Amino acid sequence: MESAELIAILREARSRVRAGNPDTAAGAADIPLPDLMPLVHARDAALGKVAAIGSVNPRRGGPANTLVQAWKRTIARVLDWHVREQVEFNRKTMACVDAAIEALTDANRALVEFGNRLAGAETRSYAFPEFADRLADLEKRADLLNLELDKRTAALSSAIDTRTDQVASEAEKRAAELSSSIGAAHAQLRHEFHLTAKNFEQLDLAHHQLTGEFDDIRKHWSEWRIGWERKLETNEIQFLRSVADLQGAFQHRTNLMDANYRDAIRSQHADFTAALERTGSDIQKRLWADLERIRLEYEALIHSELRIVRQRAHILAPPSPAAPAPAGTAASAALPFDYARFAERFRGSEDYVKASHQFYLPYFKDCRNVLDIGCGRGEFLELMRASGVPARGIDLSEESIALCRHKGLDAQSADLFEFLPSLPGPPLDGIFCSQVVEHLPPERLPETIRLMASVLSRGGVLAIETPNPECLAIFASHFYLDPTHTRPVPAPLLVFYLEEFGIGGIEVHRLAPAVESMPALAELPGDFREAFFGGLDYAVIGHKL
Repeated sequence: MESAELIAILREARSRVRAGNPDTAAGAADIPLPDLMPLVHARDAALGKVAAIGSVNPRRGGPANTLVQAWKRTIARVLDWHVREQVEFNRKTMACVDAAIEALTDANRALVEFGNRLAGAETRSYAFPEFADRLADLEKRADLLNLELDKRTAALSSAIDTRTDQVASEAEKRAAELSSSIGAAHAQLRHEFHLTAKNFEQLDLAHHQLTGEFDDIRKHWSEWRIGWERKLETNEIQFLRSVADLQGAFQHRTNLMDANYRDAIRSQHADFTAALERTGSDIQKRLWADLERIRLEYEALIHSELRIVRQRAHILAPPSPAAPAPAGTAASAALPFDYARFAERFRGSEDYVKASHQFYLPYFKDCRNVLDIGCGRGEFLELMRASGVPARGIDLSEESIALCRHKGLDAQSADLFEFLPSLPGPPLDGIFCSQVVEHLPPERLPETIRLMASVLSRGGVLAIETPNPECLAIFASHFYLDPTHTRPVPAPLLVFYLEEFGIGGIEVHRLAPAVESMPALAELPGDFREAFFGGLDYAVIGHKL
């Protein structure tokens, strides 16, 4: 607690006591009251001593006094734990004294009230004599009480004085101890103060040095400012030159990019124009190709229509005796239906037949005089022309020959039994005969092989393709679809005929597996399927010995 707060508390207590005891007599009865002011003064002095414990004497301002005051406050805080219980006891004692003063004050007030009532009773005693004796008794008892109260007040005052002296002596002892501690601290603070004074002297010296340096800086500031402005001007000029150089470089780069962009656009335009011309040329070529294809389709359609017209005219014409057909010729020329349409439906399209004939190209690639017996629509002749191999074909069907000639192929209508013996020129080095021998009577097949071998040169290639009777599937769905088929030719028999007439190096190849057109055959065992449901056709290829 601070001393200012203690002084304020003491002043408030003093004013409260003086206000509660305005007089020293008990009202109108003029009964002397005990004087409480010595007790109050003793209490105030004790409070002053208690408030002074742990306080620091004020000093004048200044760095040294500030340090001393701070050091004193630190010591007071450190010693506060040592005197804390004594201070608390002193405060409780002062509280007890305050309570006693309040009690005595209340007693004085009661006496004042009693004196006032006694004065009223004396006044009334003149009117009522019977109360005089009682009032006299009351006055005696009041005197006795007053004497007793004086004794007790004197005893309490002496006790308070004794206790105050004890508290003062203890406070003086504690103050002496604090004074010795403060003396030691003061000596230490004095030492620190001397150190601080030395530091201040060093700081003063440093201050003088800095003052000299600041004076020197102030003196040279104008020169430094001129130099700084000159450097700033130089840097500004260099910066402006750099900006100008960068602007020139940027403009040059922009011009180069613009030129490159224009060149790129010009090149792209040229490429686009060339691509447009190429695309236009390709479109024109495709258009002309489509027109040519449409023209060929229309011509084929016209040819088909003319063929139908001729067939209808032949059917409606009256029958006339005709010479018997040469032995061994196919009967397709005399059939009362369109055999070309029949072949398109049951043999397959031209592209399909061409794809199957690709197998024979390696055997005929080195030939220079090839004959296709039974050329039909000319699929094999087209392959030979595409491979650069000279080839020609014969067939009994006038319509087939007309279709081949329309394609630009060398074909003529002839019977093989008449054509081969009378074949002019050098011998052939290749003969191809596909799907023909099954149309011939069986007794003329050896003669056919003999004629073919007779017109072949030494080493010439002979290839014959026919349905495979080892495949049972052809008898269920293929062989008997063509009414011009006579009987199938087994491969061993055909190989025998070729060997008989000087054909060697014979190869037999099974073609067109039946499982491709009949997927249900895939469920059969592999060996069984190959033995009885292998290729729908077979080819026999040999060379003239």
